[in-house]
Amino acid sequence: MSILFIGENGQPVLDYANSESEVAFAKYGFNVAASDKISLDRSIPDTRHAECKYWHYPENLPRTSVVIVFHNEAWSPLLRTVHSVVNRTPSKLLLEVVMVDDFSDKEHLKNKLDNYVKQKFGSTVRIIRNRQREGLIRTRNIGAENARGQVVVFLDAHCEVNTFPRWLQQYSRRTVTVPVIDSIDMNNWEYAQQRGYGSKPLYRGIFEWGLLYKEAEIPKQEEVLREHQSEPFRTPTHAGGLFAINRDWFEKLGYYDPGLRIWGGENYDLSFKVWQCGGSVLNVPCSRVGHVYRRAVPYSFGNVSGPVVSINYKRVAEVWMDEYKEYYYIREPFIRKRDAGDLTQQRELRLKNRCKSFDWYMKNVAYDMPVLYPKLPQNLVWGEVVNPSSYLCIDTMGKRNFETIGVSPCHHSGGNQLLRLNVKGQFASGEWCISASHGQLNAGRCVPMTVDGPWRYDKTSQQISNAPLNKCVALKRQTSQLVLAECNANDEMQRWVFNEIYL
Repeated sequence: MSILFIGENGQPVLDYANSESEVAFAKYGFNVAASDKISLDRSIPDTRHAECKYWHYPENLPRTSVVIVFHNEAWSPLLRTVHSVVNRTPSKLLLEVVMVDDFSDKEHLKNKLDNYVKQKFGSTVRIIRNRQREGLIRTRNIGAENARGQVVVFLDAHCEVNTFPRWLQQYSRRTVTVPVIDSIDMNNWEYAQQRGYGSKPLYRGIFEWGLLYKEAEIPKQEEVLREHQSEPFRTPTHAGGLFAINRDWFEKLGYYDPGLRIWGGENYDLSFKVWQCGGSVLNVPCSRVGHVYRRAVPYSFGNVSGPVVSINYKRVAEVWMDEYKEYYYIREPFIRKRDAGDLTQQRELRLKNRCKSFDWYMKNVAYDMPVLYPKLPQNLVWGEVVNPSSYLCIDTMGKRNFETIGVSPCHHSGGNQLLRLNVKGQFASGEWCISASHGQLNAGRCVPMTVDGPWRYDKTSQQISNAPLNKCVALKRQTSQLVLAECNANDEMQRWVFNEIYL
């Protein structure tokens, strides 16, 4: 009689909710208390398509370096990542695992980790340590520069490699391969097959104009290129954490832009340059890797200040997006005047590699993206929306599911108080649109594939009106609530000023 240990075959930890787990969430962004109950060598289900078991792969696949970057990572998720790589990759293909420590200060990641890795894996796994905090992006560059394999595979520090990663197959030197990413639950550590997109089992990565990563159904003209559901397919971009790339090709592309700080935007930097400079990005359905998505980032950005991710996006837009960068600035107007640093090296790299235009990329690779996320019309007004009489600002308060929004003291920091109203009447904050219901204002998902809306702004009377309802946005004196009221140009509670703020 066999005994099924906790978490085996990807099963969840049942008694995961307790005070210990809450402490773990605060420290690491996921439930490490549950993870610690599971073997570092646990089994997980084979989530591949049935066809994957019958493919024949070349025997002479390139030897590979697996790079795992970590900063103050919890012990069991980090080591389970390494164990899964070593356990499920044939030794003739796995040259090494390179763990790169981005200046962690937790004791368990110092001598204890060194001793464990040496005793358990010998020379197969080695640790490189940064002498200062570099961030995920630059630390991955360090890992690639120190890798010895012909192919470099990047993994996050909280993954579980599934069946032998078929992404190591070299479709061409300039092909970046991306696995299907299964889900590992942040609460109970259950391993679950990726749900796909809608009724489809797979999706490809795209983006919206704020450069937020999105997923979309595989277009029919891509599907016809595949005879089997298990065959790789082209993807305009990828989520960023898990992929394989030829080491020399990565070097020729200049690795990641070293001007990108900490994390954010690196997936676009790589995807755009790969496609525009003569390469391709493929999703490989027969390669599966489980990944834990954190509740929140549990660490600080150190001495780095400012809107780090938005500045990273600006660097990518300025180097690779040509005239299309304007749509990013319409979507994120607060970043237009922000200094993104010296871009000379990146622009010279693009010229040296004779890379194609972003218009070519949009028409030949990401051609479905403007259908799902149409080009944005110009903003009529944008900024923090303040009522001059009360000095309160409209605030979406993080509401997402068509919940009521309100007002709060103006803080001049953007975020939930940064809104824009375009010339076609769409009133939005980030990717969320403002709508009206039962006399109140709500925030929720914008109507798919649209850029217009019912809102108008009169710069003379300073009123925001809803044209179909013929009502104006007003601040209720007694309760400080946002309501829709009969329009009255003399009512100071209906006056709203859009103050542009640059972060």
